[in-house]
Amino acid sequence: MNISNQTALVTGSNRGLGKHLAQELLARGAKVYAGARNPDSIHVPGAIPLQLDITDPESVAAAAERAGDVTLLINNAGVSTGASLLTGKLEDIHLEFNTHFYGTLSVIRAFAPVMEKNGGGAILNILSVLSWLSLGGSGAYSSAKSAEWGLTNAIRLELAPKNISVAGLHVGFIDTAMTAGIKSPKLDPADVARIAIDGIEADLYEILADDISRQVQQGLSGGVSALYPALN
Repeated sequence: MNISNQTALVTGSNRGLGKHLAQELLARGAKVYAGARNPDSIHVPGAIPLQLDITDPESVAAAAERAGDVTLLINNAGVSTGASLLTGKLEDIHLEFNTHFYGTLSVIRAFAPVMEKNGGGAILNILSVLSWLSLGGSGAYSSAKSAEWGLTNAIRLELAPKNISVAGLHVGFIDTAMTAGIKSPKLDPADVARIAIDGIEADLYEILADDISRQVQQGLSGGVSALYPALN
């Protein structure tokens, strides 16, 4: 895909990785809609602010009506409550799934007809290495991301005949506000944005942004004993 010919929408682009994705796309010549619940919070020179709450069907429908020239959709909007599946608040668990799974699906369902009308295009879902691996305590996030990975695989098959490719980005911790309390090594969001857009330009289905994602992917074939050695 030639990024300079595309009209992109990045959800959750008022900060963190989303902001860097919007900036990277602009730098490569794309037209960019920057989506956020509050468009006044978007500070990306050159981007078109777009009100978009992915958990609100009316907001999603209005965004699809306004941004009718989109050919590249990046589903980046996310949330992390840190909720445990056993002891966390059910409303936090619902929020994780309403955002990562149902919200992402809602945006895809709204924009897939737009993209088909425009001749096709590409969708990138920002996933996580936690799509494949749970760290235990924050099971709501990893479970919701696993569901989003399954969504990505299923939607890819349904949209391929419509000339819309679907990719997933897997990545470990990124140095953003969402991971402020985590002490593990983190990636620069500008680097992740560059890797993500490189992957879209190369027409990849699966984009692995770091070594930990590559290691965990390789471990999937080893089953539970490979992914969770503490259980052996």
